[in-house]
Amino acid sequence: MGRMRAARLIKMVLLLQSRPSMTAAELARELEVSERTITRDAQALSEAGVPVYADRGRTGGYRLVGGYRTRLTGLARSEAEALFLSGVPGALREMGLEDASSAAQLKVSAALLPSLKDASRTAAQRFHLDAPAWFAEPKTPELLPAIAEAVWDDRRITARYRREETELERELEPYGLVLKAGVWYVCARVIGPASRAGAESEPGPFRVYRIERFTSAEPGTDRFERDESFDLPRFWSEQAEQFARSLLRATIVVRLTETGARRLKHTVDPLSAQEALDAAGPPDGEGRVTLTLPVESYDVAYTQFLSLGPEAEVLEPAQLRKRFSDAAARIAAYYLDAATRTDKD
Repeated sequence: MGRMRAARLIKMVLLLQSRPSMTAAELARELEVSERTITRDAQALSEAGVPVYADRGRTGGYRLVGGYRTRLTGLARSEAEALFLSGVPGALREMGLEDASSAAQLKVSAALLPSLKDASRTAAQRFHLDAPAWFAEPKTPELLPAIAEAVWDDRRITARYRREETELERELEPYGLVLKAGVWYVCARVIGPASRAGAESEPGPFRVYRIERFTSAEPGTDRFERDESFDLPRFWSEQAEQFARSLLRATIVVRLTETGARRLKHTVDPLSAQEALDAAGPPDGEGRVTLTLPVESYDVAYTQFLSLGPEAEVLEPAQLRKRFSDAAARIAAYYLDAATRTDKD
């Protein structure tokens, strides 16, 4: 019996064990074969001692009799790992783990008590993760499955990736994958050159790479020994905060109304906004608070603070204040002209 057919027969038994009965059409659809193949597989299972019973008639189907329970419910490592990610089916599919997840869920369903058989369905109807941002078409990096396999297998990769106008090559130990707003990243340790002939390459720092910038990723033959102190969620959180801070390269002084201060954290980097508000003095006689705020650039600040309208007054730098003043004058002219046209009409 071929491996593919053996796997299909096992999956068929698990399907029948997890449900009272299934028609040939349902089994054929689940197993992606013809109904004639289902008939032959059911016969093969029966001859092998698995009590598959065929109910005849329009509402008939296949079922297991005699309380038969397979012992094939033990989870493989890849299936167990995939099970913990079962809330992100799109991510599983992109990493090439959709089949492992499906098999794991079948095995769990087969092992559950009858009263819990609908757990997977009820969970799926109550939680769904849609990772990409709005108005962004997600793209699956071509090399993601290969890098994901290296991550699961603790295997070094030799990778080439684009950085601005150049292409660099690095030997990496890929520790973990992160899906952020529809974009895939790999957190990896860089392996430096050996310090002497015949010596082992020295492990370097942990870094984050955007997978869509990889042009090649060749897995090595040897596995690396993971640093058990590495904590992927904590590392990503620290890197994300450092990255956000690194973008804030300019400073402005702004005067905000109470509404503007309340909306500030929804307009700029929330942590920087809160720190600036905490450091600001008390409100002035008009109830406005003046604060110094780090921003990515004056162009970005211009776009961000336009959304606050009259709730924000930029005081410094002078060139940015003039830009807002000119914009306010143009807006006032547009509305005044529109009001004049309306009156004439």
